[in-house]
Amino acid sequence: MRAVVTGGGGFLGGRITALLRARGDEVCVLARRSFREADALGATGIPVDVRDTEAVGSALAGADIVFHVAARTGYWDPVGESWSVNLEGTRSVLDAVRRTGVRKLVFTSTPSVVGFAEDVENGGPDLPYATVHESAYSASKAAAERLVLAANGNGVATVALRPHLLIGPGDRHLMPRVVQRAARGRLRIVGDGHNRVDLTYVDNAAWAHLDAADALTGAEARCAGKSYFITNGEPVLLWDWLNQLLADLGLAAVTRSISLPMAQVMGAAMESLWRTLRLDGEPPITRFLANALARSHWYDLEPARQDLGYRVRVPMAEATRRTAEWLSRAVLESR
Repeated sequence: MRAVVTGGGGFLGGRITALLRARGDEVCVLARRSFREADALGATGIPVDVRDTEAVGSALAGADIVFHVAARTGYWDPVGESWSVNLEGTRSVLDAVRRTGVRKLVFTSTPSVVGFAEDVENGGPDLPYATVHESAYSASKAAAERLVLAANGNGVATVALRPHLLIGPGDRHLMPRVVQRAARGRLRIVGDGHNRVDLTYVDNAAWAHLDAADALTGAEARCAGKSYFITNGEPVLLWDWLNQLLADLGLAAVTRSISLPMAQVMGAAMESLWRTLRLDGEPPITRFLANALARSHWYDLEPARQDLGYRVRVPMAEATRRTAEWLSRAVLESR
């Protein structure tokens, strides 16, 4: 099989590429940065902006499947880059898929498309998209997911996966930032500290993409035109889990807290300040981040098990151990 992985130089895209190469598939990686990892795996690297439909189309020629992983992530985006990359980039990839005759597309989405305005406990496929999104990332990904699922048919089979809170070696964003803030004494428990969340080890998320590709036999396949939550299937008490991880790293536990209503007020004020003054970087708290840190959000894996054949390869205990080892090297030793 010849596969194209957009964003193949990133955290998740890189692991998808590695797994595809390990089973003997030919892989072409589309990305805007270094291809050292792809080269080491024997994959072909092409520098492409996914919004460039002509360039994407050239790269897709002869491909059997596209894994569209590339995205503009982050909970703060005052200039609209998320909409440009996530929605228009996805539209560009879909146009290229249709023009080149690629038969299958696996899209990387996010559970935040259904939002964190309320607790989500064992959330399933019946959850509606959020009516109001508090981040451009989740809003743009929801719009892109709708576009992908609506494209199923007429020779193209599509499916969307929603991996939640990726952890593991290679993470340069989520957990390193959390650990750095904790190490500096700048992290606070938001809410009562009893919220339960799902995490996903990066290899499990990558395997889910390969499972989906194998299950997506055509536009009439059981999974075609649908979205699936992907997690480790072992929800944890977020702040207990995080404090144990910090202890494993030799750092102090997070004990100071702030109520969710207060965090939401502070988040709104910070967003306004950053937007008005056009400050660099991200606000320390936003409304989206406050909800994500205080609410429960864990999801039903049964649809993915039944329709995709997905199974958890790396359980939570081992995933946490590997993540701690990575963070110890990547974050603490570099301080």
